[in-house]
Amino acid sequence: MTQSSPQSFPRACIIGFPARHSRSPLIHRFWLREHGIAGDYDIAEVSPDDFPAFIRNLAAGGRVGANVTVPHKEAAFRLVDEATDTARALGAVNTLWFENGRLWGDNTDVAGFLANLDAGAPGWQEATPVATVLGAGGAARAVVYGLLARGVGRVVIVNRTLARAQALVDHFEGLSGGRIEAADWDGLARLLPDTALLVNTTSLGMHGQPPLPVDPDPMPDGAVVTDAVYVPLETPLLVAARRRGLRTVGGLGMLLHQAASGFARWFGVMPVVSQALQDHVVADLQEAAKGGKA
Repeated sequence: MTQSSPQSFPRACIIGFPARHSRSPLIHRFWLREHGIAGDYDIAEVSPDDFPAFIRNLAAGGRVGANVTVPHKEAAFRLVDEATDTARALGAVNTLWFENGRLWGDNTDVAGFLANLDAGAPGWQEATPVATVLGAGGAARAVVYGLLARGVGRVVIVNRTLARAQALVDHFEGLSGGRIEAADWDGLARLLPDTALLVNTTSLGMHGQPPLPVDPDPMPDGAVVTDAVYVPLETPLLVAARRRGLRTVGGLGMLLHQAASGFARWFGVMPVVSQALQDHVVADLQEAAKGGKA
């Protein structure tokens, strides 16, 4: 894969396959303008076969770091020189940067998920003895780690394939202290009456995907429902939860909050996830939806 020649200003990118749909350039370029920083952030659509070589040549290509998205997060973890405790716990990396000539990796999805919940449903963890997580992929791994780190009493992973949910339980066995369990989709109905926090990490309910067949009505009063999906901004799950009178937290905030620490490492300023940034990204999503390109 051909890389751009080095520039005099810092440049970062998002690496994925596909990646052209990413809103990350929109976020980071907003912050660059806001702080008057001469830098850039672009998209690198890189196939799995080309990914190791691209990472080896990241600095030579003029980049100070990168974000990593599907399907490269686990491969990125294997390629870094150093990894944070969070990245090691997850076995996956979504943020790369250079420090003392070495390539570092972190997974900021955990911080992004927790910050979004903190902002959208203050005090959620004090009222969450049981959390139910739908899905057992990479996003679920970050969510489960965050919930365990915050001391949630019991975390149940629900997945259509029980073996995948159990594999995630086994991954966190040493950290969980018996606070985590697996269930298949048929077991969800019995879990909902005790679920104080419901997290959807699947793609169901996303624009162009089948709907998520979950009715939040049996959940207890005061429960929180959050969805990692942000296209549409309010998924059918969130609409149903709001109608039930439950607190809801959309997925866009997770995307915004997970981006902040990477920006700080690349460009030297810790940005704020402001209403202005959110409005900027929402406007782009709405414009894309009008053109059928969400």
